[in-house]
Amino acid sequence: MSEQGWERFLDADGVGDWVVLHGGPAAVFRVGSLAQAARLAGAIAQIPALEGSGVLLTLADASLCVRLTRDIWQLESQHIDMARAVSAVAREHGAVADRAATQDVQLAIAARPEEIDLGFWRAVLGYDQVADDNGADPLGHGSTVWMQPLPEHKPLRHAMHLDVSVAREHAAARLQAALAAGGRIVDASHAPSYWTLADRAGNRVCVCAWPDGSTRTPSGGT
Repeated sequence: MSEQGWERFLDADGVGDWVVLHGGPAAVFRVGSLAQAARLAGAIAQIPALEGSGVLLTLADASLCVRLTRDIWQLESQHIDMARAVSAVAREHGAVADRAATQDVQLAIAARPEEIDLGFWRAVLGYDQVADDNGADPLGHGSTVWMQPLPEHKPLRHAMHLDVSVAREHAAARLQAALAAGGRIVDASHAPSYWTLADRAGNRVCVCAWPDGSTRTPSGGT
C-alpha cells in the first residue's frame, strides 16, 4: 500500500474491532478466562490466510491481542480480509473487542542523519529489522525502536522520547489522564494527530491518534 494505505483499512466495512496503530492493525478481544483466550487463539490460528503472514497473538489473563503486522507500512489490502475473518471467529467465541486497551508504545531515538546507529540498537536489544528505520522485538513483548532523523536546523534537546499510539476515540482520555497525573502539554500544534507532553523533569512523550484518526503523517517530537 501507499503511505496513506491505512485509509483503505479504516474505511473498510467489518473492521470496527480494529485500531490502526504505528505497528498496523491490532485488536484486543476480551473473554472470560485465560483458557477461553487460549481456545480463541487456537481457533484464530486455523484461519488459512494467517499462516506465515507474521501475525502476532498475545495472551494475557482473559484477553487476546491480535496484531496483523509489526509496522504500518507493511499494511496491505489482504489485511482487511484477515481482520474480518479474525473478528468473525472472535464473535463465534463470544469475545468482545476492547478498543480502549489496544495500543503501541514506541521508543523514538533522535539523531542527525549521519549519526543514526540503528544497527547498534538492533544488536544490543536483540531486535529484528521490520523497516529501514526501526527494529522490533521478535517476541512482540518490547517496544519498537524507531530512529528519527533530526533536521539540521532543529536543536537536539531530547534525544529520546516515547510515542504512545492509541485508538482515535481514546486519545483525548489518555491525554487527560496524563495531565491529571501531573503531566503538561509541551506542544499541541500537531493535534489531533498527536500531542507532546512532559513530566515534571521534562521527559517527553507523544500521545498519538495517528494513524487511526488522522491522515497526516507526524514528524515526531523531540
